Amino acid sequence: MSKAVVLDSKFKASGEIELPESFLDINPHNSYLYVKSYQAALRANTAVTKTRSEVRGGGKKPFAQKGGGRARAGSTRSPIWVGGGVAHGPKNNRNYFQKVNKKQKKLALNFALNEKADAKRLFVVDTVLIESGKTKDAAAYVKALNARDVLIVKEMVDEKSFFAFRNIPNAYLIEANELNGFTAIAFETVVIEKSVLETLTKEG
Repeated sequence: MSKAVVLDSKFKASGEIELPESFLDINPHNSYLYVKSYQAALRANTAVTKTRSEVRGGGKKPFAQKGGGRARAGSTRSPIWVGGGVAHGPKNNRNYFQKVNKKQKKLALNFALNEKADAKRLFVVDTVLIESGKTKDAAAYVKALNARDVLIVKEMVDEKSFFAFRNIPNAYLIEANELNGFTAIAFETVVIEKSVLETLTKEG
């Protein structure tokens, strides 16, 4: 049974919380499908080139068909000419959307959290609050976790904590509704408020 580590206010392990059986034995293929869909949705889809029918100029035959000793050419818009059209280039009318249903999204998140729990990198705290609002205090919070990078999940992000964490390169603060299978698996360590975890485990 996978267990999340409960931390007290001094970042010491004070207990463990068992994840429900529904978090176990999940097919990792659901996580693969969700991550693939998530990354596809991030694609800007801005790369575009012009074909020979779209570039300007080239209406006149550049030189005589015969007598010049050169290969024949009918237009400077040919893809083999500098400044001509591009053959088989990218177009920005492609749809990269990949459908993933709600159940698969939930299974992907459960799989990611279970993986973190197995690796002892899923930590549960009563609340995440940097009352001073200072980056140095947030940095000390992250350093105490002894982690390469940290995803911190709050029920609701307060202004002080937002300003405290925003300039720390290896920490990412999000609200509960932003948590998904991609963000959970992308970070080495996940710190989650107890109320958020309880909601997730109730939902299965």
